[in-house]
Amino acid sequence: MLLQLVRQDLGYNREPVLHDVSLAIHAGDRIALVGESGAGKSTLLAALQARLLDRAALIPQNPGLVASLSVFHNIYMGRLQQNATWYNLLNLAWPRRREISAVRPLVERLGLEDKLFEPAGSLSGGQQQRVGVCRAIHQGGALVLGDEPVSAVDNHQARTVLGALHEQFETVILAMHDVDLALRYACLLYTSPSPRDLVGNLVCRLMRENGGG
Repeated sequence: MLLQLVRQDLGYNREPVLHDVSLAIHAGDRIALVGESGAGKSTLLAALQARLLDRAALIPQNPGLVASLSVFHNIYMGRLQQNATWYNLLNLAWPRRREISAVRPLVERLGLEDKLFEPAGSLSGGQQQRVGVCRAIHQGGALVLGDEPVSAVDNHQARTVLGALHEQFETVILAMHDVDLALRYACLLYTSPSPRDLVGNLVCRLMRENGGG
């Protein structure tokens, strides 16, 4: 088991948003959190991130890119902590060939190959969102948390993004608004008619192999 919550209240600044939350996450889980805006999906993801710390790659709703830096450099930031400071500074000024070779397949997979050395600030919202996904994949690990990671892309791009995430990460937990996509990629689907039972209301368990319950 990677993480367990037992009857916990979750929120911000000591103000609960979700009440009496119980949830167990196991390696290999594919979990989609589906609910209306304000239902508490982001609150739950933030709580999970705080408990998992550096064990999870994160795709925030706002990618938080450095607009003046290239797509390459923004993706490379996913591994900043894996390298020495002097190396990161060197790579900032003169991108190393091996780092470019590591990043290039990611942008090619997500349709950004012609943007590799473009400033991130010049990209559209959907392109910036895909850069954030590339950064998380580049960071690596066994688990990813994503807050609406395909909200700014079309359906075809969304399928490409979700496919890449499920190939890279053993365990995937995503907040999503598109129920059809959630049903396609999730094994466990939680829905929320109200903030109080976001996690407690398990509506279906799906097996991706046969598309049934």
